[in-house]
Amino acid sequence: MLPIKFVSLPTGEMLAFQAGAADANGQPPEPHISDGDGVPCRHCQADVAKGEPYLILAYRPFPRPQPYAETGPVFLHAAPCPRYPLTDSTPTMFHARERFLVKGYGRDDRIVYGTGRIVASADAAAAAETLQRPDIAYVHVRSALNNCFQCRIERA
Repeated sequence: MLPIKFVSLPTGEMLAFQAGAADANGQPPEPHISDGDGVPCRHCQADVAKGEPYLILAYRPFPRPQPYAETGPVFLHAAPCPRYPLTDSTPTMFHARERFLVKGYGRDDRIVYGTGRIVASADAAAAAETLQRPDIAYVHVRSALNNCFQCRIERA
């Protein structure tokens, strides 16, 4: 299988949002307290524990706006946390979720039609086969239920 790496939200972006930087909609991140049920941090790829503060913000994981640059809500710990390492190991929290949407994007940051599919949680790394295609630059892992960005998968 093609070597891959999971790529989480960059640390510099996390720190900026935690300091109050505007999100993709030009708004400050909203502070909340976790109820401990389904609040996955897109930086450390771990759930925010019950009672811990977190942020909700609009995130666009693309270099610039364009018709395929999807924007959606994401969660982050309100305090700094370690970034999930660039590794081929599927984040543990993915195993606790039922399904994910994976889809490929070209070098122009646009969806490549025909690459989107729903995968079982433990099979998120199966998206690597999409990267076998020469027209695919990277793959997004998104919530199958809400389409929220989880992370990116790239060739290692």
